[in-house]
Amino acid sequence: MGKKQSATKKLLKILGVLVLLLAVTAVTANMMGWMDGADNDKQVETSQSELRTITQIVSASGRIQPEAEVIIRPDVSGEIIELAVREGDFVRQGDLLLRIKPDIYQAQIDDLRAVMLTQQSRMEQARANKLQAEIEYLKNKQLYDRNLISELEYLQSKNNFEAQKASFRASEFQIESAKAQLRRAEEELQQTVIRSPKDGTISRLAVERGERVLGQSQTAGTEMMKIARLDQMEVSVDVNENDIVNVSLADTADIEVDAYPNRIFQGVVTEISNSADISGNSSADQVTNYKVKIRVTTPHNLDDAATDLFVAVNDQDRETQERGFTPNFKPGMSGTVDIRSNTVYDVVAVPIQGVTVRDFAKDVVADSLNGESSTRDRSSKEDFRRVVFVNDNGVAKRVEVETGISDNTHIQILSGITAGMDIVTGSYRVLSRELNNGDKLNVVDRQQFATN
Repeated sequence: MGKKQSATKKLLKILGVLVLLLAVTAVTANMMGWMDGADNDKQVETSQSELRTITQIVSASGRIQPEAEVIIRPDVSGEIIELAVREGDFVRQGDLLLRIKPDIYQAQIDDLRAVMLTQQSRMEQARANKLQAEIEYLKNKQLYDRNLISELEYLQSKNNFEAQKASFRASEFQIESAKAQLRRAEEELQQTVIRSPKDGTISRLAVERGERVLGQSQTAGTEMMKIARLDQMEVSVDVNENDIVNVSLADTADIEVDAYPNRIFQGVVTEISNSADISGNSSADQVTNYKVKIRVTTPHNLDDAATDLFVAVNDQDRETQERGFTPNFKPGMSGTVDIRSNTVYDVVAVPIQGVTVRDFAKDVVADSLNGESSTRDRSSKEDFRRVVFVNDNGVAKRVEVETGISDNTHIQILSGITAGMDIVTGSYRVLSRELNNGDKLNVVDRQQFATN
């Protein structure tokens, strides 16, 4: 009797395990759509195509720098005996910056003046010799015409006269050379006093009083300081070769500066480089960028000396001035720009993720030959095209589209669909790999995707 009860218990346990497995299988089949005739249903998310304004954005990063910056280098060498400015000072054109010790150049001028006086004395002596030779030549010519002296004696006086004339001309040239050397020495003496070539701020000062600097006309001398218009700043960024074709002069831009988080400044494209900057050692790692400069149009770096030089360009700039906030940009600050390269208005647009790519060369086509269905490849070559899937009463309908520009969320549709159509936009896995033309759709919302 006990053995029968034990066998019954084992049988009940086995049946319980089987029932549990069947329940788990049923739940899984229901979630995967294997039951209730939903064998081919794809869980998707949809969104309506609509008319909207799209602005194409080209993003790049770089550093802030002055639009105009002058490097001050000496033309002569020597010791700095006076330094009239400090870093950060605002200077006007013609203001004294520094003086270089002029003693050696003054001594050179005195020496050259003495040389010139000596040359002038030699020229006067050459003039007298020329006049004496001319008198002797004229006298011998008259005597020779009367056959009173020999031809040799006449020719000697003539040659002597020509030689004295040449000597006199040479002395004149030596005087001109001495004058040129003197003018050069006087100019070098003037170059020991360095003045500001333009209005601006001393953005960098690299020397101190008492230092010696090197100046040569053939090579760059010592960099002593930089003068920049800090109220005219720009952002120099590197734009990739794929995006540079979309950027044009006068395009507007939004500028974000790391030093001022959560603030947007305005800018405009003023310069686009024609030469490429290529980085990377191997051909596979090479990156080609182009320099683009964006002028900062929002008021910045305004001080008492330069306030009258700025003119507000729009209402936002005037509001900025009225609120009393004026950013202080310094050369070298990091920044990111979003260049608005192109804008289209009231165009058909769909979310970017709704546009996918399909290979039309691998389309499956029905062949009704002999009443049977068969498949074949249209072509052995790949034929990738952009498509969207339209929710046509619960069935996926693939539509080939032509696209235009895009922003961060939407892309322009030039042909293929119209506004108000229900477009499949997710999930990425289903849309990019699994969804085919004619598949049945089970539309769910984004929140349900997240929970699943």
